[in-house]
This record gives sequence, C-alpha cells and structure tokens, in this order.
Amino acid sequence: MTAPRFLQIHSLHSYAAALLNRDDSGLAKRLTYGGVSRTRISSQCLKRHWRLAEDPHALKNLSGYEDSVRSRELVTEKVIAPLQGRFADDIVAALEPEFQKLVYGDKADKGKKSRQTLLLGRPELDWLAREAERLAAEASDASAAKKAVAEWAKTKTYKAMSENSALPGGLVAALFGRMVTSDPAANIDAPVHVAHAFTVHGEESESDYFTAVDDLKRDEDDSGADTIQETELTSGLFYGYVVIDLPALVANCGGDTDLAGRVVDSLVHLIAEVSPGAKLGSTAPYGRAGFMLLEAGDRQPRSLAESFRKPSRPDLDAAVAQLGKQLAKFDHAYATGERRICLNLSDVQLGGLPAGSIAELGQWAQAKVAELADA
Repeated sequence: MTAPRFLQIHSLHSYAAALLNRDDSGLAKRLTYGGVSRTRISSQCLKRHWRLAEDPHALKNLSGYEDSVRSRELVTEKVIAPLQGRFADDIVAALEPEFQKLVYGDKADKGKKSRQTLLLGRPELDWLAREAERLAAEASDASAAKKAVAEWAKTKTYKAMSENSALPGGLVAALFGRMVTSDPAANIDAPVHVAHAFTVHGEESESDYFTAVDDLKRDEDDSGADTIQETELTSGLFYGYVVIDLPALVANCGGDTDLAGRVVDSLVHLIAEVSPGAKLGSTAPYGRAGFMLLEAGDRQPRSLAESFRKPSRPDLDAAVAQLGKQLAKFDHAYATGERRICLNLSDVQLGGLPAGSIAELGQWAQAKVAELADA
C-alpha cells in the first residue's frame, strides 16, 4: 500500500455565549458563505492557541522540541542584551548594527519599526549569541569590534545559522513555516495548512450589556453602576479543516520520522481539545470536538466546507449528516480512496467509517507517518 502524502483533519466544535476571535472593532470575526453571514475563527488565532497551549499534549513537551521566538527585538533582547555589563558598552554598540542587518535586512539598524516581525529558532539564536560573545571577547576596542564584525558579516547568512541543527527555526517554524524578506533562502514552507473555521449555520450573536458596581459606594452617592459597557457574545457549531503534508513535515523535522509522528499525534489532540477564545474569565469558552474525521491519502486534499454552503441546522447531528452526504458525493465522483477514521459524539452513524477515541485517532495518524519510513 502506498504511503500517504496528506493527512486531512476535519472537525466540528460547539461553543456557547463566547467571543472566540475579535476583529479590530472588538466584534466577533465573520465571513459570508453561501450568502449567509457566519461567525469565524481565523487560522492565525487557531495556530497561536495550538502552539502556545499549556496541555499534556503541548508541542513544547515533545522530546526533540526546539523553541522559537517571534519578535522585532530578537537581536536586541537575545543577542546583544546578554553582552551588556560583561563587555565595554562601546564594543557592544559597535557589534549590534551588523547583527541587526544579518537578521532583519539592510535597513534594520534604522530602528525597531523598520524591522519585520520574524520567527527564529533557539538554535539560530544561540548561534548568534555565541558569535556575538566571541567577537566582543576578541575586540580590543570599539574600532576593532566594528572592523571585525563587518568582516565577519560578509560571509554570514541564515544558512550559517542553520548548520548542524535539525530544527534551526524551531518546531513552530517546522510546522507553520517562516518568511524572511531579507533572505529568501531562509524561508520555510509550512507543511501544516489551516483553514479559517466558520459556523455551519448562520451567525448567532447578541450584544451583552454588563455593569460593574463600586463595592465601596456610600448610600449618599449616586445610585447605579460605576461602569456600563457592552460586548458581543456568539454561539455556534464551527467546521474546522487542517491539512498536513506528511513528507514535507518529516523533511522540516530533519528527516526524523519518529518526531514527525509524535508531532502529528499531538496536533490531533490539540485540534480536538484546545479552545481559542478571548474573555476567558467571563465566558469560559472551553469546548472539545464533537466530531473529527481523519483522512490519509496521496491525492490533492479537498475541504468539506461545501457540506455547509447551504446552512445546517445548528446541532451536531444535522451537521454530521450533511458532512456525510457531501463526503459520499465526493467519493462517488472522484473515488480517491482515502483511508479514514472518525471520532463521533453525534447520533448519526456514517456507514463503513471506523470510529475511535481521540487517543486512537492520534495513534492512527502517527502510524501513517511511520509508513513513510517503510516506503
């Protein structure tokens, strides 16, 4: 049997009275699909919660994990700051511009606002810090430091930072990619592709009027609340879709199939169990997937969002039924032959589709990565 190239993960999550992802005006993000306005959770929001999750299946808990940091101040905080107080200030100041330009490009020494927000892995940052410390230690004065770092920088690129590391950009970059405008060779293609999640039905929202009362207000003070505000609350059943290019993930993990398999197992759990959400203290927006479908195959992936172009009733059974019908239509038309397993908390049974627990789905996905090693 041919080892699969793509793992597709479809999910249905239900949330009530929450504000999961806000736009610039503080309202829930939306999109129109099938002529109907839906509540939306952006892919950026989903990925951030998965990568920063404090969870037993958190990425940082994986053996072989390398950390990543995203900032405009990587050189300032991670490379230059550790030198301060250990070496003369003028020597440190002479080194900084060349390190800024190496990481952020030719205009990086013009100030923080001139820099792109970049993601660097711990191996890259550690290499930069070691080189900066070496140059500072070898310089007799600021003039010597400036000359030495300029000569050093002539032959240094992101490739130099990446040598001897399987995960130079860290695990986050290995999963979700990285773009570096100053050095295109440093770009990392994302093997994990994440769609914006949206409600399978029309938006369900209301404006929530709330107050805060001053506990120390005296009887003679004005009556009423001390603060009056409004916020938006939404409810909905969201369809989510993730595609993992398995060979690309293995390549980004330095060829380590075992690490890639454990990453996929963790991602399956994180997608099912980690909730995005603002206003945690007042909405407790925690939910788990009521349905997940995993598909493994070597043909181009295809979303099942089409299942909900015509809005579903806002309940799990109706959504699973619509998804099942669309899946059957695709199977009949294209016969792509994906292998499948699902987690299903609805009362709708999809004929011939094996069901399991989230642990079994994670193990199933991990086994598909292992097949690449045997191919």
